[in-house]
Amino acid sequence: MDMSQYMDMFMEESREHLQALNQKILELEDNPQDLAILDEIFRSAHTLKGMSATMGFERIAELTHEMENVLSVLRGGQVTVNTAIVDLLFRCLDALESMVESISSGDTGTADISELVAQLRKAGQGQLTDVASAPKVRKPEAVGASEPKPMEEAILPVVGGPEILNAFEINQYDLTLLHEAQRKRFSAYHIQVELAPGCVMKSARAYMVFRNLEEIGEIIKSVPSAQELEDEKFDTSFQVVIVTRHDEAQVQKTLDSIAEVRVEAITPLNIGDVRIQEGQEIEVVSSTEQEKEQEVITAADTAVPGKARSTAAAGAGAAEVRKSKGSQTVRVDIERLDNLMNLVGELVINKTRLEQISTTSNLTELNETIEHIDRITTDLQNVVMKVRMVPIEQVFNRFPRMVRDLAKELGKEINLIVEGKETELDRTVIDEIGDPLVHLIRNAIDHGVELPEVRRQKGKPVEAVVRLVAKHEGNNVIIEVDDDGKGMDPQVLRNKAVQKGLITAKEAEQLDDQGALNLIFLAGFSTAEKVSDVSGRGVGLDAVRTKIEALSGSVEIETRPNAGTMFKIRLPLTLAIIQALLVNVGEEIYAIPLGTIDETTSIVPSQIKNVQNQEVVLLRGSVLPLVRLDKVLEVPKIAETPEELYVVVVRKGEKKAGLIVDSLIGQQEIVIKSPGKLLQGISGIAGAAILGNGHVSLILDVGTLF
Repeated sequence: MDMSQYMDMFMEESREHLQALNQKILELEDNPQDLAILDEIFRSAHTLKGMSATMGFERIAELTHEMENVLSVLRGGQVTVNTAIVDLLFRCLDALESMVESISSGDTGTADISELVAQLRKAGQGQLTDVASAPKVRKPEAVGASEPKPMEEAILPVVGGPEILNAFEINQYDLTLLHEAQRKRFSAYHIQVELAPGCVMKSARAYMVFRNLEEIGEIIKSVPSAQELEDEKFDTSFQVVIVTRHDEAQVQKTLDSIAEVRVEAITPLNIGDVRIQEGQEIEVVSSTEQEKEQEVITAADTAVPGKARSTAAAGAGAAEVRKSKGSQTVRVDIERLDNLMNLVGELVINKTRLEQISTTSNLTELNETIEHIDRITTDLQNVVMKVRMVPIEQVFNRFPRMVRDLAKELGKEINLIVEGKETELDRTVIDEIGDPLVHLIRNAIDHGVELPEVRRQKGKPVEAVVRLVAKHEGNNVIIEVDDDGKGMDPQVLRNKAVQKGLITAKEAEQLDDQGALNLIFLAGFSTAEKVSDVSGRGVGLDAVRTKIEALSGSVEIETRPNAGTMFKIRLPLTLAIIQALLVNVGEEIYAIPLGTIDETTSIVPSQIKNVQNQEVVLLRGSVLPLVRLDKVLEVPKIAETPEELYVVVVRKGEKKAGLIVDSLIGQQEIVIKSPGKLLQGISGIAGAAILGNGHVSLILDVGTLF
């Protein structure tokens, strides 16, 4: 079976599991006695191992298997959690992330993991300790791996057993998995699924059943096989055996949401009292005998394949690796997609009606239909935009681990507080905002937060607070990175900028405090006394502003002497559809994003003054630099000189400018299109839009015009 078709899914889910592992290991460090956290870590590592083994990435499977062994002894209480083990687990995650990312670049995901494996084996034997830094951890009570558990805690009442499992051709490998699942207090179910008569896309419905079940457990076997289901080599029914921690009602609820699918029966299975004889028939044995036969599971035994479990064996060879551009998928609620499909159907119906009416030239009915289509199109647009929205949690979850490592490296104590993780942004923005936030958080920890002894001398709590907040504000999302450190001194920033030759002493004197704060966004600016791995090279914050402005956003600074600094990022909800002001420059129409506009006004030519070769106008007591768009864009000028000039006042950060245009057309919602290869790299142009009359309008990149 060609595994390359599952590569994108593997990459997406691997990254999700690695992020979850990072987050849960951080929680484990703070709560070393919490067995529920250990269970979640074990489950994610086990799933990642199974997926990797199925795809043939043996190094990833091997490393996750060794991690599982350490997690097993931690769960059993033979070894207690300490800082050395946590650090080792994080090093393993770094290696796994590196191998997964190498796969996306076309590599085979191989790396030298021998040193990590050796350390993990030492940890599993209790030989990896860190006396100086290990927290005092009370040994978990009554969780020994060999301690017998009451059967009612491990499985549901027995309703089905050998007679059902025989129909699935369960082999020793599968049975070992079932026994291991029971030992970990999972339940097993036999599920009989029936598709609705006349179901057109049977394989798609079967896939949805598998997908939903895999979200709550692990599929051990199916009849027919997964490949036969995919090829639609079945009538209208199929059967599945699944192990899960959820009860029967939750399994039923998981499948009820799928259209044209009916669950005929869900039968709990006794997985503790069956075994396979030499003739491959399953028989009932005593619980005592079964306990004697349980052994330590080897790497091959526990490498549970993922989605292709019933059709491909683990370790069958690495799947052909093709270069991946990174995931372009967005997981959405099925209800949203159903709404989208309903609206599309309405649109098609009304389009057909419009075509029929147009042949009779009944203008009244035609106008009514057009209005109806307009409403449906608006609803469709809103639903599509919601489909593209994803929680910013995907970005925020990266930072607790980073803060933990950075604080340890710098000898600081940091409490990272995250708020508003459920705030949604367009997927395009989510993909781009991560790096700027990394720079800002690292800057807060390195430059903003003081060392513990300094904070103690100032009367501050030794533990500093860095706050990461996301919230909606109108059609924008605000992201704040706030620390309670020493704040910034505008005069120190002025002196440092002059010292580095970024501005002159005269320019420094003319800067107000807010302007001085904005000096930190200049390329090459740094207040660090020495260069380190963290900062001091003068790169980072200039890239932050550049990236955010490329997203049609802005970044502002607020500082409080000896109380901290806050960076406030303002981003549009989406980059696909924006409100814009259409203007005429010569014979051309241009679009200026509304989010960059402060106001529009008009002036007469005599108001324009020339200061140091720069045209300016005095607007309500402030000097406003002017930009003649016809000159910048090289558009043929209208012959006569108008008596009145239209000015669009735009903002870039703290700077303002007035764009001189020939006329204002009005506000319009536009869909941003790529400018194409011919216009790529042209300063001043951010994209293009097709207007209602079919004309093309270029969208101005205000940030590059002044």
